Amino acid sequence: MSIRHILLSLSTIGLGFTAAIPAFAQQDLIGPASFELQSFESLEAILRDHPALSALGSSALADRGRAEGALGLPDPVVSLGLNNFPIFSPSLTEYLPTHKYVGVRQAIPNSAKRKAGSLKSLRSAAKTELETEMQFQSLRGQLIQLLIEQQKIDQLRAIAVKRDRKYQELSDIIEIEINAGRSVIFRLAEVEVERAEVSRKLSELDGAEAEIEAQLINLVGFTPKVKAPDLSLQPWSGNALAFYAVRVADAGVNIMDAAVQQAEADFKPDWGVNLTYQQRESGRGAPRSNFDGDDWVSGGVSFTIPFWANKKQEPNLRAAKNDRESARYNRMDVARRVLSQWKRFDARRTVAAENIKIFDTKIGAIDSRIASQLITYETGTGDYSPIIDGEIAILKLREQIVTERALRDQAIAHMNSLLVGASS
Repeated sequence: MSIRHILLSLSTIGLGFTAAIPAFAQQDLIGPASFELQSFESLEAILRDHPALSALGSSALADRGRAEGALGLPDPVVSLGLNNFPIFSPSLTEYLPTHKYVGVRQAIPNSAKRKAGSLKSLRSAAKTELETEMQFQSLRGQLIQLLIEQQKIDQLRAIAVKRDRKYQELSDIIEIEINAGRSVIFRLAEVEVERAEVSRKLSELDGAEAEIEAQLINLVGFTPKVKAPDLSLQPWSGNALAFYAVRVADAGVNIMDAAVQQAEADFKPDWGVNLTYQQRESGRGAPRSNFDGDDWVSGGVSFTIPFWANKKQEPNLRAAKNDRESARYNRMDVARRVLSQWKRFDARRTVAAENIKIFDTKIGAIDSRIASQLITYETGTGDYSPIIDGEIAILKLREQIVTERALRDQAIAHMNSLLVGASS
């Protein structure tokens, strides 16, 4: 083997190795590159492990940990030292007031403040858990909408292929009619224009499919080929709290209510206890050190007085109450926005359902006309091209039905994702 062949082989191996590194890195970040055919239930299980949901879950656990820690006491303070130690004649046994000590001081914040802080963290955790479920339902709704869009693209592609075949068939019929002496040559140009439009449509569908696949990777880490689940619109009770977004906003009000309780607890005293053990060495009998050693204990209790309440506690309480009022207004705003969103998608669903009925009616009318033209053609007094024109018109209407059905089902999926406890 020549040196050139060896170098080429080594470079090929090196390129293969370096190309594999991004592949492994990508797999670690977004999940497996491909899967066997899955069920929608398995996709839901994969969606539960979405990084956005995991991040919210960890945040909720952190808040629960803070809730537990808020009930605990601060660490005690231990102090060691000497009192009244002479500088110019350093000694522990020559000066009566000289002694060693060990002290312990424990601060005890008032229990109402600690309980309010714990409650605030617990309510923050509950809010985050609600946000987690809301985010899951939103991602699930997006997944269903993407699967519906995927099915729509497949169906439109199949219809476009059928249209192209019908145009080819129509071209053949028109050429036969031209050869028979009919002045319909202009129809060939019209058919070619229509076929070019079908080709453009197929190209657009390929681009749309690539976008859908990219969004599916963001959701589940790969591009599944799974049928969207059967959908039924979940009824809304009329209560604003039936919407996830409103419940999350309401949980925000509960958090601010706990903050008000915490601010009110600041008016109550914080306590503290201290204990100090002191020890004096015996003197050595010199003129200034003729005393006995001794041990004694000092202790005390401390508490705070809200002396500066008008400068600290009262402004903090007003701020907490204003935050709570802001949260209440935010809840009202969220309720209006989500209700508007619900009604907007409901209108879209209703229009799509009505359009499907209209297109079905049109198809029925065209079918009747085709049947009539077929009878006329079989008697030898008509042309066959109007029959194919009718079949092409039906295919165009079926394209519209596929599009409207997708809009209807996507609206239902979105509406269901807004409701607590709804399953699409």
